[in-house]
Amino acid sequence: MTIPAEPLPVARIDQVALVVRDLEATLRAYWERHRIGPWAIRTFDRTTVRALTYRGQPADYAMRVAFARCGEVQLELIQSLRGPNIYEEFLDRHGAGLHHVGIFVPELAAAVAAMSRRGMAVIQGGTGTGLDGDGGFAYFDLTTPLATIVEFIELPRTRIPPEATYPPS
Repeated sequence: MTIPAEPLPVARIDQVALVVRDLEATLRAYWERHRIGPWAIRTFDRTTVRALTYRGQPADYAMRVAFARCGEVQLELIQSLRGPNIYEEFLDRHGAGLHHVGIFVPELAAAVAAMSRRGMAVIQGGTGTGLDGDGGFAYFDLTTPLATIVEFIELPRTRIPPEATYPPS
């Protein structure tokens, strides 16, 4: 694999994500012990994401996630609902814990193309996360060079409203 000399432009880490076995218990613990929240809870599956991929193939996985701000960083908690997916792989190998860092990108396709030029393939992804069909995410396994998985995230112009919040309003 030939890696281009120019580094991938990363201005900052926007998100830190953990994979958990029990989403409700974990977000409740973050709120009750540290007052991190409120949390916006969403389910991502084939009804809310237009195209899902896993290991280069169309996929039908599902996860329930919760997002909260902690200063400048977005925290994400992820519970797998249906696999196979990279979250279940992580849980099987390591148990619950820090899974990836996320970087917000203006255009997901361009970020994926830049990684492809570096010989990196998407290990899991999804496009069409917004109400208008825009937005998406792509994960890259950079555990060997960077000791983590990196997710590129294109935020949609209009998000699907959360299905719940914690603490409840």
